[in-house]
Amino acid sequence: MNLTAIRAIYVFEMSRTFRTLVQSVVSPVLSTSLYFVVFGAAIGSRIETVEGVSYGAFIVPGLIMLSVLVQSVSNASFGIYFPKFIGTIYELLSAPASFVEITAGYVLAAATKSLMIGLVILGTAYVFVDITILHPVWMLTFLVTTCLSFSLLGFIIGIWAGNFEQLQLVPLLIVTPLVFLGGSFYSITMLPPVWQTITLFNPVVYLVSGFRWSFFGTSDVSIGYSIGAIALFTIVCLLIIGWIFKTGYRLRK
Repeated sequence: MNLTAIRAIYVFEMSRTFRTLVQSVVSPVLSTSLYFVVFGAAIGSRIETVEGVSYGAFIVPGLIMLSVLVQSVSNASFGIYFPKFIGTIYELLSAPASFVEITAGYVLAAATKSLMIGLVILGTAYVFVDITILHPVWMLTFLVTTCLSFSLLGFIIGIWAGNFEQLQLVPLLIVTPLVFLGGSFYSITMLPPVWQTITLFNPVVYLVSGFRWSFFGTSDVSIGYSIGAIALFTIVCLLIIGWIFKTGYRLRK
């Protein structure tokens, strides 16, 4: 394992984040604060509790997941797409680094950025509502694994994308709607039976539900299903990345 290669990619990507701190960190936090104001104040005044938890606190895990999922995909996809765009990807591929080390460098950097944003948003949430985390270890576990798994997805999207429009297509038109429809701001038990069944086909439901369980001890689906969903998603992404580097898909012209 070439740790020097991983470290070089990781440090380069992280330095880019600190050069664009407002765009990378401050902007998502401000956006999430607006969600707290709109959903927590406007809707929260009409819905007092959900599953025994105040509505303002109930939406915190969903808001964190919303930001983490979108940021993980966006950071990782842009990180690998930009070398493709300017042509330095070929220097990277010819360097003494395997696809595992290249992937690890970009994915770890993207996951670190998303984790930072998630933790900052969690800290921001304490300004608006009172939160008690029942299972802090599980909370961090779900947060870290989600950052890593969706950074892998972002890495795949960055290689697949042929232009900047395609780069933004999946986060805006697929990931964000799935999060909104995945129980981020409500419990799926509040839906009619038919829609509850349909919602279970949304993979984000299992992530949000497991993450919310780590906060309040309540979930819409079994915690075992949530863990299994993350593990399966991660394995599928790893297999796809392995196939991409083996075949040279979208890496060789």
